[in-house]
Amino acid sequence: MSELKKKALSGVFWSFLQQFGGQVISFISSIILARILLPEEFGLIAIILVFIGVANSIVDSGLGQSLIRTKKPSIEEYSTVFFYNIALSFITYFFLFLIAPFIAKFFQKEVLTLILRCYALVIIVNSFSIIQKARLAKMLNFKVQMYSEIPAIFLGSLVGVISAYNGLGVWSLVYMAWVYSIANAILLWKLSIWKPVWTFNFNKFKYHFNFGYKLNFSNIINDLFEKVYVVIIGKYFSPIQVGFYHRAESINRLPIINVSEVINRVAFPLLAEIEDKEEQLKNVYKKILKLKILIIAPVLLIIAALAEPFFRFLFSEKWLPAVPFFQILCWNGILIPINNYNLMVLKLKGRSDILLKIEFLKKIITVLVLVISFQFGLNGLLIGSVLLSIIYFFINAHYTNLFLGYPIWVQIKDLFPSIVIAIIAGITVYAVDFWIKEIVGFDILRLIIGSALGSVIFLFLAYLFEFKLLMQIKSLLKEQKGFKFLIVN
Repeated sequence: MSELKKKALSGVFWSFLQQFGGQVISFISSIILARILLPEEFGLIAIILVFIGVANSIVDSGLGQSLIRTKKPSIEEYSTVFFYNIALSFITYFFLFLIAPFIAKFFQKEVLTLILRCYALVIIVNSFSIIQKARLAKMLNFKVQMYSEIPAIFLGSLVGVISAYNGLGVWSLVYMAWVYSIANAILLWKLSIWKPVWTFNFNKFKYHFNFGYKLNFSNIINDLFEKVYVVIIGKYFSPIQVGFYHRAESINRLPIINVSEVINRVAFPLLAEIEDKEEQLKNVYKKILKLKILIIAPVLLIIAALAEPFFRFLFSEKWLPAVPFFQILCWNGILIPINNYNLMVLKLKGRSDILLKIEFLKKIITVLVLVISFQFGLNGLLIGSVLLSIIYFFINAHYTNLFLGYPIWVQIKDLFPSIVIAIIAGITVYAVDFWIKEIVGFDILRLIIGSALGSVIFLFLAYLFEFKLLMQIKSLLKEQKGFKFLIVN
């Protein structure tokens, strides 16, 4: 086995273990917290996270991605970016501290001032981990990240649940974020062999900044518009509705995070290794894309079909208003990993300038769709988000064709079988569940029957129409050899 194969295999295995283990702990704690806390309290944090997410993107500055795509970055380069991130985190926090009262006034929730000022401290803590994570990702060393991430998530979740049981309400979510960030940073520094040196090379900084600032600006715009629904719902509806939307979105993103993000984290440095081998790059790129959708699409649509018993069983009756939001967002969830993945080609080619232009174009379209869809209420907004994802696909895929020679119609042809299989499985499960829900009174039984039926239908159809890809998934899960096919010419 070649060195690249070994690195890819090890990266996928440890990245998956990290992501899956962390999500299991987070999911269990979110179930407990959802049963204790009110939807409005989750809504307040969802509003805060809009600004925290943008702030984290500003601090990262895209320089971490620049280091990953650099063939052999020096210790001096890592240290230069590290000190820049630290300094910027303090400036960003100070700015958020100042504008917190204006944000609270905008949403007409005075409590947001103190919550934002306290929660935002994680921005400074997180800045100490950016280069550590970038360096480990560059090396495809996700083992160390797992050893730091899992205990940190566990400690944060434990503090959050204990705080909620003791009646601390929304503050239990703030304390949970604090403990996670601090524990993760400490463990990363303890387990990683890299330490910064006291240096700052302006020329190296300029090199990475010239790539990173355009990518970063693009990410900030993207973060803002991804969270625009939280802002609109929080402003024109209520924090309770924000809570329902946030819950629906977080469950919707579970399969995306646990599959798509794990693969992306390994795929970017892996594809960067073969960026100059055009035919091999194209071949690997296509296989990863097909693999992701074959896994993600059926999971999302089967859960959407069982959304009512799923939400009631896990989170209780008070969260049922989130069901229709979740079902609409599931269609969006199929397109999100495709759209994000199509942008990876521009990052690989170092064309952050085009990436920025694309984001400006897409946001102009977003504003137009938002203005129209807002007239049809909350459900109209969410349906508009699905329409936007479809438009984004054609824009992003155009550049994948331009730089990789992978046309839009070929992408559709490659993805069509997996999406059709998922739709058939989802519709069948929904129809059967609708028929048996009066007979089977327990949500747990409906979930068992529905998920078993959906799995059988998916596996049968995948065996008939996507046998080769199915075998690759089986190999990846059982024998940990599934990524061997990625580096075959």
